[in-house]
Amino acid sequence: MIRSPIICVMGHVDHGKTALLDAIRGSAVTKGEAGAITQHVGASFISTNVIEKESSEILKKYGYQLKIPGLLFIDTPGHEAFTSLRKRGGKTADLAILVVDITQGVQPQTKEAIQILKEHKCPLIIAANKVDLIQGWNPNKGEPFTQTIKKQSKRAKENLENRLYSLIGEIAGQGFNSQRFDKVKNPEKTFLIIPVSAETKEGIPELLMFLAGLSQKYLKENLEIDSSEPGEGTILEVKKTKGLGTTLDVILYKGTLKKGDKVIVATKKEAIETKIKALLEPKELKEMREAKDAEFERVEKVTAAAGVKISAQDIGEVIPGSPIIAVKEGEEQKTKQEVEAELDAAEVRNPEEGVIIKADTIGSLEAMISLFKKSEIPIRRAEIGKVNKKDITEAKSIKEKNRYLGAVFAFSTIVPDDIEKRAKESNVPLFQSKVIYELEKNYKEWKDEEKEREKEERLEKYTYPAKIKILPEHVFRKSKPAVVGVKIHQGKIKPGYMLMNNEGTKVGKIKSIQKEEHTLDIAEEGDEVAISIENATVGRQIKEEETLYTAVPVIQTYELQKEGFKNETLLREIRNIQRGE
Repeated sequence: MIRSPIICVMGHVDHGKTALLDAIRGSAVTKGEAGAITQHVGASFISTNVIEKESSEILKKYGYQLKIPGLLFIDTPGHEAFTSLRKRGGKTADLAILVVDITQGVQPQTKEAIQILKEHKCPLIIAANKVDLIQGWNPNKGEPFTQTIKKQSKRAKENLENRLYSLIGEIAGQGFNSQRFDKVKNPEKTFLIIPVSAETKEGIPELLMFLAGLSQKYLKENLEIDSSEPGEGTILEVKKTKGLGTTLDVILYKGTLKKGDKVIVATKKEAIETKIKALLEPKELKEMREAKDAEFERVEKVTAAAGVKISAQDIGEVIPGSPIIAVKEGEEQKTKQEVEAELDAAEVRNPEEGVIIKADTIGSLEAMISLFKKSEIPIRRAEIGKVNKKDITEAKSIKEKNRYLGAVFAFSTIVPDDIEKRAKESNVPLFQSKVIYELEKNYKEWKDEEKEREKEERLEKYTYPAKIKILPEHVFRKSKPAVVGVKIHQGKIKPGYMLMNNEGTKVGKIKSIQKEEHTLDIAEEGDEVAISIENATVGRQIKEEETLYTAVPVIQTYELQKEGFKNETLLREIRNIQRGE
């Protein structure tokens, strides 16, 4: 039999992924009949009947005759879900919708999604969302794009084309050809861009039609299954359900699962065998991530492709994103070994120095590993689970050897309060987010700060270049030590710095710096402060309104230049004075 294609929705935050799913579901309810759209656990199924009603004219135009049962949309948008939805030797997610806000174009998470889809060789359709926000756009609720575009003003059409032209260029920058769907001759070589609005549901008919038509045309072999085979799926979530205890939310992509089946699932320690006590399906169209026990119906079996909730024993430690496989008698051990090998392959353990990554699911972990490798951020250890004491201790040890790699990343996973406190006390940077690009961005910003800090530490051994002037009528003590008011014109001064005049004669050492009765460790450009100078007498070595310099040794002026000291004019001036030029 041919199963429904499984479709994952990806894109940048706030570009309308969930809104688009809601629009598709709402459109299906409007156009369809009872049972034409069903809510699965973690997914929504839209039947061919709905697609044909929604897109009948376009189907005729393109000559598609649908044979697939319908489309199964994953209700957990994001690249973590996509990366989790894979099976051994293939990918569970057959197609992806890449949602891009047409008014904002390609953003960091859009790039992430494109790279993940590229890596997994997953076909995609680009939904250019929010066309209703195009300047001058006249909304026509629920209409196909090919009809609503005819009703737009010349100005609105031009504004849309300009946005699309920009988007096509940005997608090209990521290594892909794309074009507005009605201008594409070969969908195998060019990604379709379908302008849509989740708000007005414009363009939804074309989106549904092309998802169904292209998956049927190009993915036929992937969709053929033997319903008599034991079921295989991917665990999206492990959670407690009222009245049922711990349950598994599963996307079934192969075969059939039955009540009473023996299944192999994975925990952090090992693969285990358990038995299905109950298979549960939603009773009505709801957002299943919020469903309660009363809204489930017990069934005897489920056939792919489908989303289903499973009740079983000893599943509290099962890892989200890992496989669930029904097994025949005698094949338990072999399947356990296969599942454990898959988990081992997903994690990273490296003796070399690198950062530590913790994530909540296999998909999250794989997405992190993939993108960090592309960014050339070395990984010491990457594994599933919450951040623990060992992670902080190991990161601290790494930081002592390499200050840029002693860091811990928590991607969508738990960081206990005591561990967060330990990280602060150990001065170990702990990055937490549910968005990879934020983790990467924050890490790069921290690394730049660390580099600046390291540079400052290196510069501590140098006498910093400075040019100061003794202020008129600001002699507070003439000698032992001399105390005078000065203004720092360039650079900065610290206690211990030797001063010289413009002839290169050393006139004394800065003993202390004060401002408004406060002692300072440093005074910088623009500051007016009082300084005490050892071995200097006003009227002899120094005088009012005289310009003084820090006595930077000539060799240090060259070293500072190499370190990137910006005021090269001041360096040259001090160097020339030192040389007597």
